[in-house]
Order: sequence, then C-alpha cells, then structure tokens
Amino acid sequence: MRVVVMALLLCGVMPSPVASEVIGTVDTVFHMFSRDDDIVVEAFDDPEVPGITCYLSRARKGGVKGMIGVAEDPSDASIECVQTGPIEIPDDVKSGKRDGKRVFRKGTSLIFKSMQVVRFYDKERETLIYMVYSDRVVEGSPKNSITVVKIK
Repeated sequence: MRVVVMALLLCGVMPSPVASEVIGTVDTVFHMFSRDDDIVVEAFDDPEVPGITCYLSRARKGGVKGMIGVAEDPSDASIECVQTGPIEIPDDVKSGKRDGKRVFRKGTSLIFKSMQVVRFYDKERETLIYMVYSDRVVEGSPKNSITVVKIK
C-alpha cells in the first residue's frame, strides 16, 4: 500500500496539502460539446508564511479529454505573490535550504505531470522568491515564472 501512495505522490495525482481557490477563468479555444480550453486564475496562501497570498494563472486543456481528466495541461503558468497581512518569517524558513521548499503542487495530467511552486528565502535582500514550474516523472519543462515579496 505504501508503494502505491508513494507512486501517486511522485506522479502528482495526490492533491497538494495546500488548497487553491479558483478566482476566475477565460476561454482560449472553443469546443462545441465539451469544456473549452482556458486559462484559470487560482489563489493560495503560503502554508508556512502567514500574510502572503500567491496568484497563479495557468493554461488548462479542455475538450472531452480535459473534461474527464485525462488531458495533459500545457506547461504555461505565471505567478504573482503579494503581502495580504503581517508577515512573520518562521525560523525554519529563514534557515531553509538553497534548492527551495515546495509550497504548492497541482497535478496537470492523469499521472505523470504536475505544476509546482517553490519558495526561496534571500536573507541578504530580505525577500521571499516564489517560482512556478512544471515537471514530469522523466522530463520537465524549462518554462517558469517568478515573483518576489519584500519582507518589511
């Protein structure tokens, strides 16, 4: 059983422990009898740093495959994170590793592809950097987007 759960986690099928809220969508490709291709805007709060909300815009495949959940979404995404309240950086974030901490993950295909957001802390400049990118079990995409929040 553990092997199955680990395989699902690695493939991005299991949901992120951080829930996102859909803010809105815009259609990009019309499909007559199924869901249109679209761009969805979602928001989530940083699970470890209160006072920061991140907004993602990402492409989502429609059609019959998209409607039943077997289409692979494109790797295109953009991110903007903003201060929405007082920010207090926990000590474990301040002493974080240089390769970033995953704060959000969403499956973008049936089993092998996911979109992730990682957070970096730049102590010298007192900033948090958030980067969104897409990965697969075998090969990811170099497409990415970053945003920076200055800690005041």
